[in-house]
Amino acid sequence: MNTDKAYILGLVIGGGIWGNAEDIFRIRLPFKQWGSYEINPKRAGEISRDVMKMVSPLFKAIYNISVSYDTSASGVWNILCEGDLDILKREMESYGLSCEGEVRKTANIDKIVSELVDDNLKRRFIAGLADTIGSTRSTHRRFSDDKQMVSFEISGFEYHFVCSLCKLLHSIGCYPDQILWNHPNFHCGNNPYDKKWKKGFKLRVYLDQYEKFGAFAFVSKAISAKENQALESVRNVGMPCADREIKMPSIACVHCDENSELLPDEIRGGHYLHNRHVCAVLGCEHAPYGEIKKLLANAEYCINPFPILIKGKLNEIEDILNTNALTKNRVYTDLNVKISEIYNQSDQDLLYGKENGNGYPINKIILAIAYLIAAQTNQLNGLRPKGRKDKIIKEYLVEYPDGVVSISIPEIMTPLVVRMNAYAALVGPNNPKVYKKLIQKCPENEYKIKIREISEEDLNEKE
Repeated sequence: MNTDKAYILGLVIGGGIWGNAEDIFRIRLPFKQWGSYEINPKRAGEISRDVMKMVSPLFKAIYNISVSYDTSASGVWNILCEGDLDILKREMESYGLSCEGEVRKTANIDKIVSELVDDNLKRRFIAGLADTIGSTRSTHRRFSDDKQMVSFEISGFEYHFVCSLCKLLHSIGCYPDQILWNHPNFHCGNNPYDKKWKKGFKLRVYLDQYEKFGAFAFVSKAISAKENQALESVRNVGMPCADREIKMPSIACVHCDENSELLPDEIRGGHYLHNRHVCAVLGCEHAPYGEIKKLLANAEYCINPFPILIKGKLNEIEDILNTNALTKNRVYTDLNVKISEIYNQSDQDLLYGKENGNGYPINKIILAIAYLIAAQTNQLNGLRPKGRKDKIIKEYLVEYPDGVVSISIPEIMTPLVVRMNAYAALVGPNNPKVYKKLIQKCPENEYKIKIREISEEDLNEKE
């Protein structure tokens, strides 16, 4: 192993796509608009120079492979590698890497990592990954422009690849800030029936942290990183995961695909409260196990066996209620409630509770109302209102100060329905005392939990 080979292997694993041809494969650079020659011709010129003046000589010298490229108006670039691929294939196979399809979707990098015996080799391998799947779009930020990120974007379901990359970054002092795992608990936390959760992984590192300990070989990426750093007014420093405090996360619903066959055995069937909860279940040595134990001790405050918020046409909401045995036969009390009254109670946490500690989160009811108003006033983009909820509601109340919504409250703590004409939303209740009974620990892993299905008996059972 040398630094050039480490870099090439990073490129091939990050973007390599093998087809049926014996003498050609490609490395996809999924830059999208960031690399579009129509949107940014200067950057596109920089990318082409990176490919031909840096990548091409390395492939020729190490594997005697010729390199060219093609690109599209959408910003996707392909490095085309042609010639006798046998040496590269044998090397890949010796590391346990498949030369079929997209490499990163099935990659296990542990054998390669074992040969990265110093920080220079590690940085060059990571640079190969960063040049392919390390996005430097300025929209990768944490809350504001002051916290710019490098986001390693990884498709597929290879959890161990993501975990190994995170540990590799740790080993050079480059501490990731967060992993967005490819799991419904993180991609579809509000709607347990939403099937659009298969969005891949994002491993995010502060840009300042990455610049200090990592590297880009592409000049175009390095220039983009500098441009993003110019947006910051402070320097951001990462922290080892084991030293991180975990704050109480947002509540997530129990999703119907938590048992998906796409998920690896260690993960399948579990419910996950926080991104570092997954790290603990995978046995990563850097996970903050003490913090995870504290979180699990209060798991009932982080889960909901019902939808948290689902928006749609009234008939769609009714179909959801009617296909669930627990919600289809409920008896509802219908209220016409002034929007202003609910909006002015926004400092409260819960409404319509049966006892202390349970009820319907008012912030979700207000989000539902903003959606319903947006639907009536032609301000929807799909299911999302165009603009901030407060602006939408306030402008509506100026024109309709006595505007109302219909709220249907069930006789037991199942989701309520908020309606306005042909549109509606479901809002699930917070009920931690009951939800605690649903949590089951998995005997094979002390950090893995499952949530059993809730029953009517659970909701009617007296303490």
